[in-house]
Amino acid sequence: MSDYRFAQPLLVRMMGAVLAALGVLVLLLAVLVAALDLPGTVLTVGVVTAVVVVLAVGYVLTRRTSLVPFDETGYRVRLLRGAGVKQARWKDVEDAVAAEVSGHRCVVLRLRDGRSTTLPVEVLDATPEAFVTDLRAHLDKGHGYRRIN
Repeated sequence: MSDYRFAQPLLVRMMGAVLAALGVLVLLLAVLVAALDLPGTVLTVGVVTAVVVVLAVGYVLTRRTSLVPFDETGYRVRLLRGAGVKQARWKDVEDAVAAEVSGHRCVVLRLRDGRSTTLPVEVLDATPEAFVTDLRAHLDKGHGYRRIN
């Protein structure tokens, strides 16, 4: 079984966006507390909520989120918009090709029924070469092939 998660630079950008958005919300809450003469506990609750959200999002993104798990029978794709087919068996994969989609390096898994799955390798926490090597090994095993070295 192989498990591919978000690349670290992408996680940093996502967490930065979450922090910025929550910072703006806390700032707006502080302005509302001052303008409407609300109790200070409202702001405290808002800040504590923001911290909890940041910790929860950080935990989910870094520990729990598997984008592309491979197992003996097939693959699944999670959280990637525009990937196409989200799950298939290795036996249903006709071939895998390298492609560039919207300027991003991708691996396209073409299925026997004409559908496909597009996996942008730059968002994965693995080198493209290591990902392709692992993908090839799973495809070969799924089809019952053995590589001759």
